[in-house]
Amino acid sequence: MGPVNSIDALAKATAACRRCPGVRPGSAVLGPANGGVAAEVLFVGEAPGRLGAGRTGVPFSGDESGKRFDQLLASAGLSRERVFVANAVLCLPLDAQGRNRTPTRTEVRACAPWLTAILGLVGAPVVAALGATALAALGSIEPHGLTLGKAAGRSHPWHGRELVPLYHPSRQAEIHRPWARQMEDWRALNGG
Repeated sequence: MGPVNSIDALAKATAACRRCPGVRPGSAVLGPANGGVAAEVLFVGEAPGRLGAGRTGVPFSGDESGKRFDQLLASAGLSRERVFVANAVLCLPLDAQGRNRTPTRTEVRACAPWLTAILGLVGAPVVAALGATALAALGSIEPHGLTLGKAAGRSHPWHGRELVPLYHPSRQAEIHRPWARQMEDWRALNGG
């Protein structure tokens, strides 16, 4: 991949990517709906969901995780206009039954150059990892030694920015982190 100097150019390049046989070809979710390059916070999720971004083309929209993402944004005093949303894997990973699945390590590694390019274009001083997959993907770009369970909701210096590990906004995350605690964690994105 050569140098990419805009989100539009990066979106075209990712749409043509065929590195991962286990994802739907051409299903990359990247473009103006992700946010602007002057964002205050760069969120990194796991991957598009088939009922959310895989259908709408807008990260964290059209499904329950999208509604919860918007609620958490509001709890942090943020809006979509002030953030950029990317994923560890930009394309839609599905299992044999056509359901969402966690991206494989190979897929995360294959997508790392795209995530690195996004980090280069979006100058947000705060990067928020939404879940363990996103946190690991960022750690492969610049090691941080963090685990979600121990580091959630706190800011850590990383790659010339602040990294804030957060739980993914899915309902399943409440198994590990109660909703009220997740809302507190998100407040760290806006100074506390």
